[in-house]
Amino acid sequence: MGRIASRFKPVEPRRRAGRLVLGLLSDLPRKNCWTIAEWAGEAGPHGMQHLLCRAAWDADAVRDDVREYVVEHLHDEAAVLVVDETGDVKKGSCTVGVQRQYTGTAGRIENSQVAVYLVYAGERGHAAVDRELYIPRSWTCDPDRCRAAGLGEDTAFATKPELARTMIERFLDAGHQAGWVTGDEVYGGNPKLRTALEERGIGYVLAVACSAEAATGAGTFRADALAAKVPRRAWQKLSAGRGAKGQRFYDWAVIDLVEPLPAADPPQPRHGRIRLLPLLLNPASATDRAGAGRWIQMAGGRDLPGRERAGRTR
Repeated sequence: MGRIASRFKPVEPRRRAGRLVLGLLSDLPRKNCWTIAEWAGEAGPHGMQHLLCRAAWDADAVRDDVREYVVEHLHDEAAVLVVDETGDVKKGSCTVGVQRQYTGTAGRIENSQVAVYLVYAGERGHAAVDRELYIPRSWTCDPDRCRAAGLGEDTAFATKPELARTMIERFLDAGHQAGWVTGDEVYGGNPKLRTALEERGIGYVLAVACSAEAATGAGTFRADALAAKVPRRAWQKLSAGRGAKGQRFYDWAVIDLVEPLPAADPPQPRHGRIRLLPLLLNPASATDRAGAGRWIQMAGGRDLPGRERAGRTR
């Protein structure tokens, strides 16, 4: 709190912000203004709600303070930036950005509010360093609704990959480094995001759909068709990390992708320009190489020494 205290000029919001942070870090099974206020010994939720909705403090400055704190304490030269969205199920239609949309929180389409987050992850731990609220077109096309909810006149629609790009560039422009960026199919399926990362010299590992097409030396193929062509000897069983039930093993193979024609004086990634298509299969579908529903694409990232690539070892 010492780092962000100056962002709250009046004393009471500053003290309440401290209690809010402690409540968020507590072991409360459910965290909202009601439960945190009760946990903090307050008579009702109104003070917490006022802090979050109406009190005057610089949320973006606090975001920057938190980012600096995280990088300072979790600094890792090989740190990874993770982009992902999460949603909160809501009732009514007044909450900013709310509409019926898919949210992983519920695992289905619900009336919800969705935000995209950027997480800094390294050997010493991980923490969120940025956030952007997703404002659907149903809102940006309705100026009166935006105005009533307190959104600025210049609020424009931005896709989730565009929000991710904004946060990644903000992180890099602040003078920080990351080894690479990772995200799911929502972000891997967006060519503008991939191009922006390559232009900044940042490697990435982003999931794409099995229907995504990839250019190889032998031609352009769907990802699932490429998987079917990979010889059995090229697949390796490797762990994606420890989970709640032990190591999470998948079958992996890697295919070289054709480098697109470069622009004039293109920026060079820190790790060299390498385009690969790692293929990932759940063990349950290992006997059906073309049956997996999701794949991973990497470009502009590190080489994979000692790994078998499309039937040969490097």
